[in-house]
Amino acid sequence: MTSKDRAILKIGDQSWDFPIYHASIGPRVVDIASLYKQTGIFTFDSGFTSTASCESRITFIDGDKGTLLYRGYAIDELAEKWDFLETCYLLLHGELPDKSQAKVFRENISKHNTLPEQLHNFYTGFDRDAHPMSMMCGVVWALSANYHNSMDISDASDRMLACMRLIAKIPTLAAMTYRHHIGEEFVSPRGDLDYASNFLYMCFSGESKEYSVNPIIARAMDKIFTLHADHEQNASTSTVRLAGSSGANPFACIAWGIACLWGAAHGGANEAALSMLEEIGTVDRIPEYIKRAKDKNDPFRLMGFGHRVYKNYDPRAKIMQQTTHEVLEELGIKDDPTLAVAMELERIALTDEYFIERKLYPNIDFYSGITLRALGFPSSMFTVLFALARTVGWSAQWKEMIEDPKQKIGRPRQLYTGETVREYVKEEER
Repeated sequence: MTSKDRAILKIGDQSWDFPIYHASIGPRVVDIASLYKQTGIFTFDSGFTSTASCESRITFIDGDKGTLLYRGYAIDELAEKWDFLETCYLLLHGELPDKSQAKVFRENISKHNTLPEQLHNFYTGFDRDAHPMSMMCGVVWALSANYHNSMDISDASDRMLACMRLIAKIPTLAAMTYRHHIGEEFVSPRGDLDYASNFLYMCFSGESKEYSVNPIIARAMDKIFTLHADHEQNASTSTVRLAGSSGANPFACIAWGIACLWGAAHGGANEAALSMLEEIGTVDRIPEYIKRAKDKNDPFRLMGFGHRVYKNYDPRAKIMQQTTHEVLEELGIKDDPTLAVAMELERIALTDEYFIERKLYPNIDFYSGITLRALGFPSSMFTVLFALARTVGWSAQWKEMIEDPKQKIGRPRQLYTGETVREYVKEEER
């Protein structure tokens, strides 16, 4: 990170200059780390929409062009040509693995996918109707108690071991969460199945009949994981980095990320999008809802359209749309009314001037809910699957932050607009 240019800040008759750094791709940044020291003032940036909180080499998004890169590789190429564990290796190590490296990595993930027996008992404390994300927060947090004294985050090998344990154990926890949620016994992971197939097996195997993994469905699940693996400095990733900046246990940091992801404005959007499609119900009712969406006085909003970052078509949505069709065709779901509503809404969004002017293109949440429902998951599990996939991104971001010699504990400033100094008044005089 080198600086060739300077930015000049002028307030009244005083001026200061600050270095400007050039990104390998994307906008330049002004380094204002010394702003308060030099000027006695802070910046105000609600939601951090114009603030780079860190330097990273992991993921790049160009929202205007609809670009998403993992370590320089386009998301569509990764989803189509590589599998999720190869993507995990890429995010953690910076390069795609060769044949030998991939083999060792897969073996290590398989070796760590079991859980301490006491974690099984942990689930008895949750009601069956507890939201699966609340369970995930609790059980992932509990892992920090199992891997605390044996881990040193200042040691590179311990950091990598923590990342592999997380990637390996989260699918087992997610499957156990699902099984507890539906009142079924847990199913142990198998060493002879790939990552996505093993997860499906743990979720859907029954007592009387062993689940036979469909390779097309497993491949679709693998793509969904890859599409959700990382997404730059979003709310949950920033939460993981902020928690990690204090030196907290990585399992606890990931638990905080899961808690943040739970929000409807973040990971819960796919569940909301599916609920909206089901509320519309049939294609003939779409004009009514389009009219409501355009009415600024109507609280109704079309879910699954537009994105905080993407001002073009979400590149993940294109792959998700294709995957949705593949899953429905494989499962013989030909006349899904929800999909029919989704397709017509997409057509309208891409041709109607109202949506085009506001750049309200369909995003990944628009299609993923339909696909996950077709795979057999209830909507309450959608965000759990999101968390499963995003664990690798959180882990890679946490690891990168810990290894950054410039990282400091996160401490945002504020614009205080409360009361100034007041005198205490005795109760009887108030």
